[in-house]
Amino acid sequence: MNLAQFILETATQYENKPAIIFERFTEQKVWTYREFSLQVQSYAAKLDRMGIKKGDRVAVQLPKCVEFLFWHFAILSIGAIALPLNPDYRPEEIDYFLTDSGSSLYITTKAILAKFPNTLPNTVQNTIAHLSELKILIQEETILDLAPDFPLTYPASGDDIAMICYTSGTTGRSKGAAISHRNLIANTKALHQAWGWSDRDVLLHVLPLFHVHGLNVATLGGLHAGATMVMFEKFEPQKAWEAIATKGCTIFMGVPTIYQRLINTWSSLGSNLEHKPDLSKMRLFISGSAPLSDQQFHRFEQMTGFRILERYGMTETGMNASNLIDPEHRKAKSVGFPLSGVEIRIVNYQGDRDGVDVKRSEVGEVWIRGENVFQGYWQMPDKTAEAFVDGWFRTGDLGYQDANDNGRLYLVGRAKELIITGGFNVYPKEIENVLECHEAVKESAVIGLPDEDFGEKVIAAIALKDGDNVNAEAIIAHCKERLVSYKCPKQIFFVKELPRNAMGKIQKNILTQELRQQQI
Repeated sequence: MNLAQFILETATQYENKPAIIFERFTEQKVWTYREFSLQVQSYAAKLDRMGIKKGDRVAVQLPKCVEFLFWHFAILSIGAIALPLNPDYRPEEIDYFLTDSGSSLYITTKAILAKFPNTLPNTVQNTIAHLSELKILIQEETILDLAPDFPLTYPASGDDIAMICYTSGTTGRSKGAAISHRNLIANTKALHQAWGWSDRDVLLHVLPLFHVHGLNVATLGGLHAGATMVMFEKFEPQKAWEAIATKGCTIFMGVPTIYQRLINTWSSLGSNLEHKPDLSKMRLFISGSAPLSDQQFHRFEQMTGFRILERYGMTETGMNASNLIDPEHRKAKSVGFPLSGVEIRIVNYQGDRDGVDVKRSEVGEVWIRGENVFQGYWQMPDKTAEAFVDGWFRTGDLGYQDANDNGRLYLVGRAKELIITGGFNVYPKEIENVLECHEAVKESAVIGLPDEDFGEKVIAAIALKDGDNVNAEAIIAHCKERLVSYKCPKQIFFVKELPRNAMGKIQKNILTQELRQQQI
């Protein structure tokens, strides 16, 4: 089945019920399920008139708005492939995504183009030189007013690609995870069962829509259940607590950074219980995209009486595991148990026993198999082959299953150098490539260090070329011109040389220890 068809068929059961209540500043607009469906149909008609067809890639770079969802499901409904892009991506990043995907259409706003008046048009022109079919569509402020008489035939389904979601690459080149309609539908059904979704739920949606957490987990979950989504353009902790108390919210999803800010705000709401938000309608606080610390887990429960439900997912697989719906079965630092239809193995990842299952409670690499697992990396057959062994996806995450607790899964680290900051994935090599294109930088090493707010923060150690002198602010500004802000180093350390082993490989474990000591 086509994912858009899967969602729109659910919408026919709740035509007059509010699907989305979108709040921006002090304004609020409500879309019923019927109105949502008609908009998707109208946007699909627009795409058809532009010549978009099955298999075409369509990049959408918009701020958080309901129109993003109209475009997204319209793209899927006509069999095209959606590329959701962070609105903060820089021109060089946009150029790569459009070129690598071979996009036929790029949807953005005048406001986004205006941020880069001198560079973005040139970058797009360079892309057009490679992609003669690329068209640019500026999303207008008003909703398209097209006659909703366009018949939706849903030409793509099953293992056809629905989305390409780009992940940071260890070599500096982002990989496009090709996710099928079947992958997304299977994962949505598994989460519906695991989290007890129903049409009585009200989801407070504060996550970005370009990210799989906000789009493939939160949005798909709410729409499939026939729930109502109260959607904020931006997360503000005070406003979030007020909405939970006044709008009958039952579910909230966030990343550890969001929960840290909710904790901080709760503490400032006053000492009297009567000043605290009414949480009587709430049933689930869910956390993901980065590890939740045990301190955050316990502090939130002490303050609110709610035990956060933590789950485990990836761009390539959607959700793999979740703690159970019963709060008594949720544990700090654990991501719970495999979802329905998902199989998990813990495998030795080094030495002669590479690929052999470890014993229960031993640490190994997490391997995943199921209908949730993506189809492969877009136009990267070698990378795809490396990622799979006999149908099992090698996640690169390290973890173990508790032999005394029915195989409960714990994650202990990452075999790869992935940094997760504020719920976003960052690979050091991508930042190192940008740092080392600065004329004063000889070499660099990027690591993640613990941060209470963001979980991890990006730190760079830099050795300068002989005779060159540059300050940290200039280096960070250099990065901000080329990278989205969350990838940019939050702190720069200048070193004479980077620690290396006998083979010349940078020893990041030693570097991490040294930089932690400098931070103390």
